[in-house]
Amino acid sequence: MPQRVLGKTGVEVSAIAMGGIVVMNMPQKDADAMVRWAYDNGVTYFDVAPTYGDAEERLGPALKGLRDKVFLACKTEKRDKQGAAEALRQSLKRLQTNHFDLYQLHALRTKDDVEQAFGPNGAMEAILEAKEKGLIKFVGFSAHSEEAALMALERYPFDTVMLPINFASLLKNGFGRKVLEKAKETGAAVIAIKAMAKTYWSGERKVQKCWYEPLMERHQAQLALRFTLSQEPVVVAVPPGDERLFQMAVEIAKSYRPLEKEEREELERLASPLTPLFPLRD
Repeated sequence: MPQRVLGKTGVEVSAIAMGGIVVMNMPQKDADAMVRWAYDNGVTYFDVAPTYGDAEERLGPALKGLRDKVFLACKTEKRDKQGAAEALRQSLKRLQTNHFDLYQLHALRTKDDVEQAFGPNGAMEAILEAKEKGLIKFVGFSAHSEEAALMALERYPFDTVMLPINFASLLKNGFGRKVLEKAKETGAAVIAIKAMAKTYWSGERKVQKCWYEPLMERHQAQLALRFTLSQEPVVVAVPPGDERLFQMAVEIAKSYRPLEKEEREELERLASPLTPLFPLRD
């Protein structure tokens, strides 16, 4: 598993992260086994949020004995100071840890989201106070719109940006390009989500832990994942929450190399008929 430096933090992490959704709704013994499999296969970055069902409760015990060997990232959708402080406290408790390596404002989509988080008694006040107390090492955010991401990067020197970096959205709509450039300027590392997304489901959802249709075929999935991992300054990709797709991503990353010209052209042909997920539909 490639290990990469997470931007200006200087910390080395795995190129693939395990998202907490993978262990959501699993019996604890299965969650323990999945986390151990991930760690044994070189995964050192674990990402979770309180909005992922019981993922925090599953991940906390599963990381027992590994906590000081891994990078643990959590998030809050709360935009006010009191709400964010309480969310952080609860997440630390559920994950059975005394600190997070990375704590993020979660799911910034609008100008209002950013304004609230940075306003008087906003979530950023709680996050920065927690950082001073040693409860958080690094500060980041996740966003689903370029407008919100660019605005947030203007407001604070974030360590990380979590954003959809997806072949179809980037190749067809240019989605993410401006944020990648801005992150490069500021030294923020990009954590990519939706790398293995294909398009919207056209009928029945066949993968329960994916709101979008993922690339299920290994050859296509590896082209898409390698494309995302080669976009600077992307350091880490968080695969879909389905355990089979997560395990496939781990195996793909072990033999990572940038795309050849012919492979990129193949990916462009694959993207051509697709409806990209981003920018999100209103």
